[in-house]
Amino acid sequence: MNYKIILASSSPRRKELLDTVGIQFKIVSPSADETMIANESPEDFALRVSVEKASSVSRRLDGQCVVIGADTVVVVDGEILGKPSDEDEAASMLNKISGREHRVLTAFSIVKSPEGVLHSEIVSTRVRVKPLAAHEIEGYIKTGEPMDKAGAYGIQGIGSFMVREIEGSYTNVVGLPLVELLQALGNLGIVELFSADGCQK
Repeated sequence: MNYKIILASSSPRRKELLDTVGIQFKIVSPSADETMIANESPEDFALRVSVEKASSVSRRLDGQCVVIGADTVVVVDGEILGKPSDEDEAASMLNKISGREHRVLTAFSIVKSPEGVLHSEIVSTRVRVKPLAAHEIEGYIKTGEPMDKAGAYGIQGIGSFMVREIEGSYTNVVGLPLVELLQALGNLGIVELFSADGCQK
């Protein structure tokens, strides 16, 4: 059966990542409650939101559509750093990750109606940031890049200047762990990236 793949995300970075591997897909903006529940761990939060995003789109579509939802969070000392609401919050976040290691968690869920969740997974990457001088933080914020990024930085953009090293998936930090996602889609029989004759399907 030929499935229609839907990416439930308005993130241009997730779109670009899927585009790089040649998968045919469409984008539908999702809705989800991104308010943390009491005693909810960062992992549980990201997984819940990824399921909610995918499900919010899946329930509007027919059974031939497979929906991918994802949520990325930056975690320092158990605290989730989401997207900054203003420049002051961006500066606070950048000071928190300066000279330290943090974790980037991306949860992704694959949902199909009426079956529900076919697969849900979370991937963690450790990122070490160099010590940031006050003028570096101020200058980076002035570029505008931190304002729509979890943790107030983008590893794939100007923010790469601050990343000393990573341990784990790079695409996970950008917003979608491609190795794990493609493996899951392949195991479900939804995507076969390369057939025996080397052609992409």
